[in-house]
Amino acid sequence: MPVNGIQVCLETFGERTDPPLLLLAGEASSMDWWDDEFCRRLAAGGRFVIRYDHRDTGRSTSFPSGAEYSGVDLMNDALGVLDALGVPAAHLVGLSLGGALAQRIAVEHPDRVLSLALISTSAGLGPDATPVLAGMTAVAVRAAPGTEVRVQPTTDEVDWSNRRAAVACLIAEIRARGGPFTPDEPQLRRLAERIFDRSADLAAARLNHRKAGYGPPVRERLRAITVPTLILHGTLDQRFPAEHPRELARVIPGSRLVWLEGVGHEMPPRAVWDQVLGAILGEP
Repeated sequence: MPVNGIQVCLETFGERTDPPLLLLAGEASSMDWWDDEFCRRLAAGGRFVIRYDHRDTGRSTSFPSGAEYSGVDLMNDALGVLDALGVPAAHLVGLSLGGALAQRIAVEHPDRVLSLALISTSAGLGPDATPVLAGMTAVAVRAAPGTEVRVQPTTDEVDWSNRRAAVACLIAEIRARGGPFTPDEPQLRRLAERIFDRSADLAAARLNHRKAGYGPPVRERLRAITVPTLILHGTLDQRFPAEHPRELARVIPGSRLVWLEGVGHEMPPRAVWDQVLGAILGEP
């Protein structure tokens, strides 16, 4: 679908007459990260659910490495998805980078936001805060029989054009950032293979999204947010330690912080779906 001067692949669940809910995935992450059943359960809860591939991910427009776009462009893509579907305003659910984009939309385009659910994300703290980890613990993954590859999850030490190596690295990243509820090997492999098979250039996506960043800081403007805001954060998140969600809760008026016990920096695992879905849908 034409969006913001590019082609964006999107998918919807539920009835168009229900309140719209837009899912915003993390850095270099396609809509595949939002589990199909998770989306269907949101729709069953009375939401018109929209998920989409960020530019450079999935079936959306792919750019060469070093492409010149920014976090603001990523935000405008999200708004363009709403425009393309004729949605004036939506509930926004964003994870990691997606949470940062949701914050920016709420600050710069408050009329487009019905509520916020910010998962595993940050307000962008100052120099005295616990830093976001520049690299996670290296893990050994088996890319081929008899071949062991050392992977640093936040670097590109793997041939992302090689399906076996890329899938192995994706699985290793998920495990390194997750907690005890991380899905088992067959589930992780199915997800990783789906991501690879739907992607044009994983290496370029990772480089370009990292280069694009989050856009100009909005932390000092978060106090202007007036919509209901839910902050969901794993107790084992190493990428954004506990002070990040606490700062979000402090600066966004009336926001509610919900801890996800045993969850790392990851898509909410199935073990906490009831808690997460209930919080997002406003159920007790």
